[in-house]
Amino acid sequence: MGYRMLVIGAGLMAKSIAYDFVRQKDIDKVVIASLFLKDAKRLVKFLNSRKARAARLDAADVAAAARLMKDADCAVSAVPYYFNYSLAKAAVRAGCDFVDLGGNNDVVGKEFSLNAQAKKKNVAIVPDCGLAPGMASNIVALGLRDFKKVESVSIRVGGLPQNPRGPLNYMMLFAPQGLINEYIEPSVILEDYRIKKVESMTGVEKLSFKGLGRLEAFYTSGGTSTMPKTFRGKIKSLDYKTIRYPGHAEKIKAMIELGLCSSEPVEVGGAKVPPREVLEKLLVKNLTFRDRDIALVRVTCEDGKKKVVFELMDYQTGPLTAMMRTTGFHAAVIAEMLVRGRVKKKGTLRHELDIPPDIVVKELRARGLNIVKKVRHK
Repeated sequence: MGYRMLVIGAGLMAKSIAYDFVRQKDIDKVVIASLFLKDAKRLVKFLNSRKARAARLDAADVAAAARLMKDADCAVSAVPYYFNYSLAKAAVRAGCDFVDLGGNNDVVGKEFSLNAQAKKKNVAIVPDCGLAPGMASNIVALGLRDFKKVESVSIRVGGLPQNPRGPLNYMMLFAPQGLINEYIEPSVILEDYRIKKVESMTGVEKLSFKGLGRLEAFYTSGGTSTMPKTFRGKIKSLDYKTIRYPGHAEKIKAMIELGLCSSEPVEVGGAKVPPREVLEKLLVKNLTFRDRDIALVRVTCEDGKKKVVFELMDYQTGPLTAMMRTTGFHAAVIAEMLVRGRVKKKGTLRHELDIPPDIVVKELRARGLNIVKKVRHK
């Protein structure tokens, strides 16, 4: 009998995760569980596979989640980050491996508090299985294999529309809650071998990718995940910046300074409204349009004598966006590695230490993600 997979959520990332699962010969069953059954059924219809079936699940209901997980070998959370800790607890209770898209340092920290319980139940929990954090962390781990001692690691990642338009030259590629979190929470980096927090939307730098011209990159939160703790005292500098078209950071920073990203309610017409919730709705309304996207990754490791650069430019060409492919395929690959026994450790795992990076990159390349490695000697 083949493996049984559970996908929690029925949005964009759930779509790409399930898309990958149903194409694996050793996976027999893929359950799509969503708060709204019609959304899960719509995704099942898109997948057009006998392996797929729909179920209703309120992701906040730990007991209900655990019941579904008992009939799965691995569950993948593709719902907003604030559900991940309770879903990880449900997975431990059910004895089911668990993967999520992560992106929030506080929630990931809580998941690490489940380490001992997960080990006792022979369960693996792998947070942060997206593009960055996630794939980028695996690429860093692969890059480090080329050095005895690395001085610096820089991670530059972004998702962009192929045809930018105002007002932000950006389109919504994932949930607005996660996007705003990346912009307002501090970025955790390594500087002089020490952990340091820097303000997001700062440190703007210019960079370019072939065919795209001038771009910008700036600090945002979540992208380094557990790496600063792992490499503290071992790597002199390590940082993460998000790539956008020029001018984006300045506009977002103005919104933040105006209080539009605040969760503190303000009174409007006799009603108390959190500005952030209004902004989330407006971002979805005004930045959701028909265009194809590009996912960009550049990971650079240096030691003063040698520079190793990994680069990915993934252009959307089919029904799955580049962000769906780079995020969802990564989560799917990690889940498949868990059930196939290609990850030996149990407990709450770190990408840079516990996940074999060569296997991850090989699997992603097999799915058409052309991660290119270049070595330059100084």
